[in-house]
Amino acid sequence: MSKQRRQYSAALKSKVALEAIKGVRSMNEIATHYGVHPNQVGQWKKQALEAFLARIYVDAQAREEFLNDPAAEALKAGLSEDEIEALKQIDQVGLELLAVSLERKRQWQYTHHHSHW
Repeated sequence: MSKQRRQYSAALKSKVALEAIKGVRSMNEIATHYGVHPNQVGQWKKQALEAFLARIYVDAQAREEFLNDPAAEALKAGLSEDEIEALKQIDQVGLELLAVSLERKRQWQYTHHHSHW
């Protein structure tokens, strides 16, 4: 018999990701609290950051608006005040590295998707 995968609500994923971004508790503590695997916590955190960074770092106009008023642009992206504060606490170098990683991933996907053997 195949084991049915658990499905989690978007609200739970967001809540877990936000806690992981804030960094107040360890991934293991968050995972235990919400009854999920620590790897899942890390994956949701990464997805949340990538979604936000995709808008800020890939879209030049969004990046300019963000630099002019980070809170307003983050609110337009659908982030709450708490999420904005958590993102402000993240090391800028880490954000830049994640943005580079996201761009490399997109380039790799484009190259491999459009290559013909």
